[in-house]
Amino acid sequence: MTDLPIILVVDDERQSQEALRRVLADEFQILTASSAEEAEGLLEQEMVHAILCDQRMPGIPGVEFLKTVRSRWPDPVRMIISGYSEAEDIIAGVNEAGIYQYITKPWEPDELVRTIRAALTLYRLQREHAQASIDLKVAPAILAKDIAKKTGQLRRQHHFDRIIHAPDSPLREVMALAERVAGFDISVLITGESGTGKELLARAIHYNSPRGDKPFVVENCGALPDQLLESELFGCKKGAFTGAYEDRIGLFEQASGGTIFLDEIGETSAAFQVKLLRVLQEGEIRPLGARLTRKVDVRVISATNRNLEEEVRERHFRRDLYYRLAAFPIHLPPLRERPMDVPVLAKRLLADTAKGFGKAIAGFTPEVLSVLTAYDWQGNVRELQNEIQRMVALADGAWLAADLISSRLRQRACPGGRAMADAESGSLKDQVEALESRLLREALELHRWNISRVADELGLSRVGLRAKLQRYAIERAS
Repeated sequence: MTDLPIILVVDDERQSQEALRRVLADEFQILTASSAEEAEGLLEQEMVHAILCDQRMPGIPGVEFLKTVRSRWPDPVRMIISGYSEAEDIIAGVNEAGIYQYITKPWEPDELVRTIRAALTLYRLQREHAQASIDLKVAPAILAKDIAKKTGQLRRQHHFDRIIHAPDSPLREVMALAERVAGFDISVLITGESGTGKELLARAIHYNSPRGDKPFVVENCGALPDQLLESELFGCKKGAFTGAYEDRIGLFEQASGGTIFLDEIGETSAAFQVKLLRVLQEGEIRPLGARLTRKVDVRVISATNRNLEEEVRERHFRRDLYYRLAAFPIHLPPLRERPMDVPVLAKRLLADTAKGFGKAIAGFTPEVLSVLTAYDWQGNVRELQNEIQRMVALADGAWLAADLISSRLRQRACPGGRAMADAESGSLKDQVEALESRLLREALELHRWNISRVADELGLSRVGLRAKLQRYAIERAS
């Protein structure tokens, strides 16, 4: 028994059957028939996904056979093979027989395989559509309830309180602003360094907005040249440019009623900026190669790691487009400007990583948390996640200890991002203890020896903090 899709080849010539079998057998299960009558017998017994039929056969021609198939077995995708001289006759029968595609002889193997793959995709979509139609007729209330349930799950999954930060973090004010603007249908521009969580914030804004039950689509504007980016966003007609083999619906249409997130918007060219500006001004798109425009109803959230105001001053970014995108700007501060977030972020990332890796990790030792907090994290949350994944992969015990820290962190970690003065001297244990002592002293001075506040910030109990003060002989000056 095989799970491969079943292709029925109908051809009266054994040589042609075998040629098709050799080309298709690696990906598909092949059934063969030498006549329309034999093929009908197989269709009564097997669940066939696609039919590849020769036009010239003794008795019933291919098109006539496929007309019968369409009426009795409508599910299989029907294709026909013909000679060039028969093309007009075949085209005349396409509508009556519901033929998906005709293939001219001599056929090219790779192209034939691609055609069959596309036919099977059509088969799957037709079955899904048919099943969806049945479900809609039989149980609309159940479907509506299921959609509402999934929407609620997405809202909870992407709620603002899922973006981890400490109580005294600068992110607290940022989240409050984002939560307030989510309910209003205006454009948002999110700025911040790579790895700060711009897409995560964009998703939170979308799923907590009135558009939250509609699509959220994403495009990285810096990853594609202008023509492909325009095709991705606005769509294209078949033949509009080299490689446009079919009509394509753009992301603006796919996001209808919902939100489109344009990441790295600062990387776009001046020519593309003009086209995007028109879409935002007119609320309509024109696919590449099309003559008519189409209305779209989409909220735009964009993001960049560039200083777009500076880009505007230097004439690298259109001023009018900037003000269209930045109706409500939000800036995400880098992780090095909010070290109080590192311990809570690290603990959440550790829990997620340990679960994903199938490891039972209890947590970090205090020394590790000290180093993580002291590091400047130029790669922001993404770099922190990579470091934690590395440590979990290497860990043998229940706790992540200082010997698992990468040499890069050990060499660069210190308060404020300065090079550790004694980074290249002493053992790792001595370096970590010196760093921890320094962190304790600075936290105590910052909070004027408020033991509870310092313990909370460093993720320690009051008893644990006092034990460390005693260990390092740290005393308050009179």
